[in-house]
Amino acid sequence: MLTIKKILISSVVTTMLAGCAAPGSNLSLSDKNIINESEESGLVSQINVHPLTADKVNGFKTPAVISQTNPALDAEISLYEYQIGPGDILNITIWDHPELTIPAGSYRSSTEAGNWVHADGTIFYPYIGLVEVEGKTVTEVREELALRLKAFIESPQVDVNVASFRSQKTYVTGEVNKPGQQPITNVPLTILDAINAAGGMASDADWRNVTLTRNGQTDQLSLYALMQRGDLTQNRLLRPGDIVHVPRNDAQKVFVMGEVNDPQLLKIDRAGMSLTEALSHVGGINELSADATGVFVIRGNATRIDVLGEEQPIADIYQLNIQEASALVIGTEFDLQPYDIVYVTASPMGLWNRVIAQLLPTINGFNNLTEGVNRVHNW
Repeated sequence: MLTIKKILISSVVTTMLAGCAAPGSNLSLSDKNIINESEESGLVSQINVHPLTADKVNGFKTPAVISQTNPALDAEISLYEYQIGPGDILNITIWDHPELTIPAGSYRSSTEAGNWVHADGTIFYPYIGLVEVEGKTVTEVREELALRLKAFIESPQVDVNVASFRSQKTYVTGEVNKPGQQPITNVPLTILDAINAAGGMASDADWRNVTLTRNGQTDQLSLYALMQRGDLTQNRLLRPGDIVHVPRNDAQKVFVMGEVNDPQLLKIDRAGMSLTEALSHVGGINELSADATGVFVIRGNATRIDVLGEEQPIADIYQLNIQEASALVIGTEFDLQPYDIVYVTASPMGLWNRVIAQLLPTINGFNNLTEGVNRVHNW
């Protein structure tokens, strides 16, 4: 019977040691080329750790957005004048001369009876022929028509306006309710006006990273600062060909992992998200297994080289100790950024419980095996 016991134990040990016989997937590194790094170039030496304390958290706080005016935009709007372009339709009135004003009939609309600006930027007008109007304001066109008509009409009274604005457009794309093109008219069009005309922001819009592309150059603007905080410096006067793009908020995410009650991916809303808010979204830390001194925010450094050409750490880690629950108020002052990782470590007792949980099936298996061998021996 002792021989049978030895055979059974040997079979179990052999099966456990034979990894290729175990169920499930496996990746072996034995036949792979492992790149070794020196200790100086390892990950540990490229990470900075910053304790989050009451006297230090303000140094990591995102500057608050304040309401402010935009004098430069106000001055630009006050000087704004529409410049005529090909495709526009001009409505030209010569007072006391209806035959020149609506030569095709008095019952036609201004658009139908107006003067179409041709592709070469000119219009044809009776008596004086071709008139260059592209790039000019209605005031400049009026003055030129009056000057040239003097040869045929005594003291001509001329009025010019644009009956239809068709030559110049701007585009609003992305996460707005009505994306598309919007005409540039004689009324100044700002980003705020264009977003409102597009039906406002969609539910999945990223309010903080809106882009304005002009002549191949892209500027990043915050509609949260503009529309929610009254920072008018984020507004711009739009010009022909401008593209305002509102991206999705897919990149506005943080990862909450470790010893929390409900680990998950969270989306940062337009108002932002603090560390305490993130912890509350996942039900807080696991009081039975978490180490309250080890609440970490891991933040990768996207720009490894600073303005002076010096290499920066690969990541910064911010540590919050919430053994005293009142320390959570510090977490409310620490704003999370996209792709931050909030990680709560396990306590020593939690780690021990994990080890025991892993060992229990094996211990129970050996106990059952021993009992079976004993029954065979007694039999």
